[in-house]
Amino acid sequence: MKTKQTNTLLFGLILILIFCSSEIFAASAPITIEADHMTSLEKDNNVLFTGNVDASQADVRIRADKMTVFYTPKKKGKKQEVKRLKCEGNVEITKGEWLGTGQHMNYLAKDRKVILSGNAKAWQDKNLVSGDTIIYYLDEGRSEVVGSRPSATMAGESGKKKKSSRVKATLTPQ
Repeated sequence: MKTKQTNTLLFGLILILIFCSSEIFAASAPITIEADHMTSLEKDNNVLFTGNVDASQADVRIRADKMTVFYTPKKKGKKQEVKRLKCEGNVEITKGEWLGTGQHMNYLAKDRKVILSGNAKAWQDKNLVSGDTIIYYLDEGRSEVVGSRPSATMAGESGKKKKSSRVKATLTPQ
C-alpha cells in the first residue's frame, strides 16, 4: 500500500513538472490540480483527470468534467512537455477578465490557442459573444468566433427546421 502511495506522489510531482513546462501557465507560479480521479496512461503519454477537474496557475483556471493531458514522449536529454489539453463537459476557462465556456475545449500548446466548441460563449467584462467555435489566442488576448451557415436548412429529428448558427454578440456600453 505504501508503494502505491509513493508511486502516486512521484507521478503527481512528474505531472506538475510537465505542467510547468507548458506555457499555458506562467512558469514561476505554483500549480494546483484537483479532480475526483486520475489515471496515468504512460505508454500513451497522457493523463486523464475525471470528476470536477479544476486546474489553475497564476491568472489561468480551467474547470471541466474531464481533462486529458497529452505530453511528449520521454527522451534522453529532453524534458517532457504538454502538447495538448482536451477537456470535455461543462468546460470553463478564465484568463484574467476573459471567461470562455463550452462543452469541449482543446488547448494547442505549440500555437498557444484555446478552441472552445459546443455552445461556446465568451465574456469580457459585461460583453458576451457566442458561436459554434471560439478560438482564443492566449498571448495576443485575441479571439475569433465562428458560426455555421449551411447551404441548406436541415430538418431535425422532430421534423422542425433547424436554424443555421450565427455569431451573436451582446455589447454593454460602460
